[in-house]
Amino acid sequence: MSKRIYVGGLPFTTTEAEMNTLFATYGAVSSAKLITDRDTGQSRGFGFVEMANDAEATAAMEKLNGSDFGGRKLTINEARPMEARTGGGGRGGGDRGGYGGGNKW
Repeated sequence: MSKRIYVGGLPFTTTEAEMNTLFATYGAVSSAKLITDRDTGQSRGFGFVEMANDAEATAAMEKLNGSDFGGRKLTINEARPMEARTGGGGRGGGDRGGYGGGNKW
């Protein structure tokens, strides 16, 4: 079974190929996905790697977590399933209205 790994603390110049190479030292990489800003296309400094073998993935996480990569400290752990987002967004207001409401003294 494959294991999906969260990779944080990446330099903003990192490519998916570099992520793949970094993890390939520890075993077969199924995929490497760098997360980018949808408006600018700029890296957001984190991504996900999927490795086919659990033992290799565990070894990679243990060896790479806290290591230096491009002058930044990596945060590596098993990826959690994406949580469902609630709709809406924007500013809350609840029953007090607008931007925090209440009386301004």
